[in-house]
Amino acid sequence: MKKICPLILCGGSGTRLWPLSRSLYPKQFMNLGGGSLFAGTLERLKALDDAETPLVVCNQEHRFLAAAAVQAQGMRAELILEPVARNTAPAVAIGALAAMEAHEDPLLLVLPSDHLLTDAAAFAQAVALAVSCAESGRLVTFGIDPLRPETGYGYIQRGNALECGYLVARFTEKPSLDAARRMLDEGGYFWNSGMFLFRASAYLAELERFAPDMAAACRAAWSGAQKDMDFIRLAHEPFEQCPAQSIDYAVMEKTDKAAVVPLRAQWSDLGSWMAVHEARPKDGDGNVLVGDVVAEDTHDCCLHATSRLLATLGVSGLVVAETPDAVLVADMKRSQNVRNLIARLGNRPEKDAHVHVFRPWGAYETLSKGDRFHVKRITVNPGASLSLQKHHHRAEHWIVVRGTAEVTIGSEVVLLHEDQSTYIPLGIKHRLANPGRIPLEIIEVQTGSYLEEDDIVRYEDTYGRS
Repeated sequence: MKKICPLILCGGSGTRLWPLSRSLYPKQFMNLGGGSLFAGTLERLKALDDAETPLVVCNQEHRFLAAAAVQAQGMRAELILEPVARNTAPAVAIGALAAMEAHEDPLLLVLPSDHLLTDAAAFAQAVALAVSCAESGRLVTFGIDPLRPETGYGYIQRGNALECGYLVARFTEKPSLDAARRMLDEGGYFWNSGMFLFRASAYLAELERFAPDMAAACRAAWSGAQKDMDFIRLAHEPFEQCPAQSIDYAVMEKTDKAAVVPLRAQWSDLGSWMAVHEARPKDGDGNVLVGDVVAEDTHDCCLHATSRLLATLGVSGLVVAETPDAVLVADMKRSQNVRNLIARLGNRPEKDAHVHVFRPWGAYETLSKGDRFHVKRITVNPGASLSLQKHHHRAEHWIVVRGTAEVTIGSEVVLLHEDQSTYIPLGIKHRLANPGRIPLEIIEVQTGSYLEEDDIVRYEDTYGRS
């Protein structure tokens, strides 16, 4: 049996879970209770007997989030960075090319990074059952037994039986409610899980057959890829020109080699707040409660607090999701339409980023912001440092509140301890580092005429940022 090479797709944005999920901090990295979905995907691989080092294809904006999650699981992974999002078919093609370069035509196990699957043993059993199908050249997808007439998932109609599962008779995109009810009444349908197993060469051959332009663009992007620290960066121009299509639309709905293996476990793509409510443990009144929540005479709600007390009285069927800079209140039944709300935000900062922003060296959080000042709490991980930089439009005051700071100002390097402070004049090169063993926390007060993040001139950077 060929070894299995896991390919984790980590490029989604999860906008329907706003305000928790945002483009710069998407749902696969969020903790919805019980750890992040990406960490859960990595953990699931440990149930497989014979898996190679996983490949992770992710957006370049999320590279340090992905790397930190892999490190936190005590695992290794090859991280491949997409310069632009091009949906799942190109991402799988890149993974197949990478896998064939590292191994001799392995079985590629394609896993979304943002799904919830609670039974690792059932997952491993389904993968083992699918191996013989995949080794014979079939493109295997995994089907979930439908629990209800769901309009947010695609469906797979099973055909004739195989030793490992079934031929695929038909794929159906997200149906209307009436169509979903008819499929459940008829029987013989699965939810489309978006997980696949096939030989890397088999997928590439079908992609060449049905989407040759996409296959050519992916080959060019991979052949021009470059190593950057612990990451592999695809060539920007050919990948940008690649058509953006899902693997279902580009290949699976067209190929005559598709098979489906049942995966009988609790599964959800957590694609909406209603899906979160259905998947998570509830109190005696049917509420999902996360964070500091007090619910009185409240029923069948999803209540998520991140920064303050959230209290409800006399309501039912609502989503209330609170973050430091935004609050969503929505009818649970309309939670699929949160994307429409996001579109109306335009260029507001709440659309894409949280006030708590992760960086490769740690994180920062906005505490207060005005016309000519910006106050942040900055956390620097042990052994980490910011870039050597300067600003054209702002000066900075740093106050150490925890740990030890190594501060470079011009040619001078000093150590600052708790309750000590320093001043960095406008236009002076400077750097902040944490030489200690505990996280360094400082309060930074910026003053000046322009206080946005693009007023940074970097001279040296451990993380390869320009």
